[in-house]
Amino acid sequence: MKFSIVVVCLNPGEKLNQTLDSILKQSYTDYEIVVKDGGSKDGSIQGMHQDARIALYEEADKSIYDAMNQAVSHARGEFLLFMNCGDFFYREDVLEKTAALIEKCSGEGMNTGNMIFYGDTYGEKNDVHITAPPEITGFTCYRNIPCHQACFYAARLCKEKPYELQYRIRADYDHFLWCYYVAKAKMVNMKLTVASYEGGGYSESKENRKRDKEEHKLITAAYMSKGELLKYQLIMLGTLAPLRRVLAESKVFSGVYHWVKGKLYR
Repeated sequence: MKFSIVVVCLNPGEKLNQTLDSILKQSYTDYEIVVKDGGSKDGSIQGMHQDARIALYEEADKSIYDAMNQAVSHARGEFLLFMNCGDFFYREDVLEKTAALIEKCSGEGMNTGNMIFYGDTYGEKNDVHITAPPEITGFTCYRNIPCHQACFYAARLCKEKPYELQYRIRADYDHFLWCYYVAKAKMVNMKLTVASYEGGGYSESKENRKRDKEEHKLITAAYMSKGELLKYQLIMLGTLAPLRRVLAESKVFSGVYHWVKGKLYR
């Protein structure tokens, strides 16, 4: 099986079926959907779409990252993509185009079992197209990794390195940096918009912004040298990073900001 699309949920309401609809409309059919439910009481599981490609696992979990680890243990695909309830594939041929690129890389002798294929996202919250970095570097890892809804991970990378439950907000960030610095995974920009991202989730609430920064500091210190960190911090300071973040998140200016950023990336 080529792909496992992982959807973890807890009382997701109608968003579960909306996300499943988006996956089931894909033109490429060699995939499974791994739904990992943590004990929903809202009737969403009872009303979930029935399809041979959907595998449901109902298990108690401690957090979203614990749920994702459980889902990974059940996944059978060569590549894993994590989608939250409320997220959608941007186009109906995303899996088809991704599979073709994977096969092309495999035909060129690349070790696709140690690769991440990533693309762009569309942010519904501010109605903006978010362009992924053209390549992944140390500075990219410090500042701006691709959205996890737009990353196809070789399954081995997720099975060998589970998400660290000590991180409540940035365990996926920790995992990405592990892939880059430790596993030396090759990362390929597909130049394709993969997912429509709902936004406004747990990590984006005001009360979690402080913890987000603390976890970022701990994780980067675990993978980057002090000299590397100092260099990146100076770059961020010199390029007015705080102001750019405000612009990126503003409903008024985010469209222009991401348009300019996309032009610079390209």
